[in-house]
Formats: sequence, C-alpha cells, structure tokens
Amino acid sequence: MSGRPKLHTRLCDMLEIDYPIMLAGMGSMGKATPPALVAAVSNSGGMGVIGGAGLEPETIRQKIRETRKLTDKPIGVDLLLPVNLDTNAEPTRTTLRQQIERDYPKHYAFMREQLEKHGIAEVQVASETVVSVDQTRAQVEVVLEEDVQVFAAGLGDPSWIVPMAHEKGMTVVGLVGSPRNAERQVAAGCDIVVAQGYEAGGHTGKIANFPLIPQVVDAVSPIPVVAAGGMADGRGITAALSLGAIGVWLGTAFLVAEEGETHEENKQQIIDGHSQQFDPQRWYSGKPSRLFGNDYIKAWEASGLQPLPMPYQRVITDDFNASVAAADKLELHMNPAGQIAGMITEHKPAKQIMEELVSGTIATLEGVRDTVDVG
Repeated sequence: MSGRPKLHTRLCDMLEIDYPIMLAGMGSMGKATPPALVAAVSNSGGMGVIGGAGLEPETIRQKIRETRKLTDKPIGVDLLLPVNLDTNAEPTRTTLRQQIERDYPKHYAFMREQLEKHGIAEVQVASETVVSVDQTRAQVEVVLEEDVQVFAAGLGDPSWIVPMAHEKGMTVVGLVGSPRNAERQVAAGCDIVVAQGYEAGGHTGKIANFPLIPQVVDAVSPIPVVAAGGMADGRGITAALSLGAIGVWLGTAFLVAEEGETHEENKQQIIDGHSQQFDPQRWYSGKPSRLFGNDYIKAWEASGLQPLPMPYQRVITDDFNASVAAADKLELHMNPAGQIAGMITEHKPAKQIMEELVSGTIATLEGVRDTVDVG
C-alpha cells in the first residue's frame, strides 16, 4: 500500500484489501462488471466482484480466468440464487419461451408489438441459461473450482453453499433489504451481510438506507455489515460508516467507468439522468428492480398486463434487449441503475473513481471532526 492514503476498517482485514470498498457484482449478462473493471477495482485497493447472473457456467469460468490475468488481488463472484421460482418452469430458454407463448401469449405478443412499433427485428438470445436450481448449482461449482475469495448471494438462501465455500477458504456475503432477511442470512452462515437500501439499482427492497443500515447492524451484531445503495462519493461512504457499516458495496458509481462494457447509450442515460428517472418495477426480471424509465417500460406500465414471475419475465426481457442492441436502439434497452445516478456526471477510469472515493471519504471524515465540537 506504499504511497496510498490510509482508509482502513475491519472489512479490509477480513478481505485482505486496502480500502473498504466493494464493487457490486452486477449482472446485465456480464457487461456491467467485465474482467477489466473487476481487476481495476481490486488493483486500486478495493474488492472487485464479477456479476455472474445469467451467464453460462463456463462463461463465468472464462471471466474469472480473464480477471486473474489482470490481477492477483482478491476478487469475488455474485450469483442470484433461485427464490420462489415456479417449479413448473421449463429448464432451458428455448422450452421456456415455448411455455410462455403457450401460457402467457399476451406478454410475448406485447413485446413483439413494441419491437414492431420501433421498427426492430426480433433477435433471440442464443444462450440456453435461465435462472433455475440446476443452472445455479452448475454456476456455483465453477466458482468453487476457481481462484475466488468471495462468494456473494445477490438473492436467495446461500446456506447450502456456505460449508463448501468455507472449506475453500472463501468469505460468503449475503445481500438483504430488511432486518428480517439479514437475520436469515446470518442463520444461513454468511460471514458478511450487505444491507442494500431502496435507493439502489437493480434488485432492491423497500427500506431506505438511513433506517435500514442501523437496524441491520443491531439485528445481526457482531456479524459485520456492509452498506449498499445511494452512494457515489465520500459523503455517502462516511454516512454508511457512521450508521455502523464497516464498508460499502457500490454499483451505480462504477457503471459509467471506462472499463465497463455497458452500452454507451445506457452510460449516457446515467450521466444525463435525474434521480427521479430511476424507478423500481418488475418488468425486468419479475422481481422488484430499479431501472431508468425508458419508453419500453412506460409501455408495459400502460399495457394493463401484470409482470410475470421469475424466470418468465426475464426471458422476455433478454430477447427484447438482444433485439434493440442488434438494431442499435439502445435508448430502449433495460438499464438498471440507482437513484445516485443523479450525482454522476462523467465517464472516468475505475482507478480515478476509487481514488476519489477514498480521498473524498477521508476529507469528509476530517471535515466532520473540524466542524463538530464534542466534549
């Protein structure tokens, strides 16, 4: 850590990193957290985390190995574990499409109407991977076989993974949106709980960070808590530390990083967007998820249809995203991001983002000490 400023908490000791900053393992078919971004965060003193949701097991392996060529620092992988899946759902994307068209014909028809309205040819995702118990087990097996230090459960119960991960010397992280869910993750054996507030992008809960973080800290003590949602500078990190967290899990702050592979149109939506343009709804995956409110989402909301549960809604969304990307109509692409997007105004390399987060936190901590008189 020679030449670097010091910002150290218990999280740094647990994960063997310099700074208590973790890159959220965002999905988006691997584009939000590619190897270059994950490695850049780890090389800058934080913890880079690969978002593996929606990826084939061997694609996850490839991304881990590509990341390993760029860094020898600790890294993690985030997966979505099946929660309340329809047990009647077909196991592959092709058969699931057929099931949706048979059982929910209005939903696929509506998606195709939107493509036709915008002059876009339909493109179907080639990968057969869908969220299922079998697919998740195959993804987990790959993570356990590779050089990974942290396993993060973005959704679901990781209790069956914990013994295997601990045997490999891995730290297990569970994301939660309520004190009750935090207690469940501790009971499952998680080493760290990430309290993710309502402000966050992607899949998120209903409780904002200021009430959530201290409640989770009190509920699971002495298990450490990391904060997520609504942070993109040193002021937010300082607030999280003041509420009892030992570190932060940041996603939206890195979505516009130069190393990220999110489409440039979607990066620009974040840079130009206002906080109120990022709303939670279920049209992305069937689970509550915060996204930029584009015309496609608005059309779904006005359709009179109800979102389908996971994994059905996500299959429709993936095909729509593939279609608009192929047609270069990316203003219609689903764009998960948090309310803190309203504070993000430019592209930066990940190293600069990390440096500004650290220096900003140190300056804010020192500023509080200088402006508050206690005794």
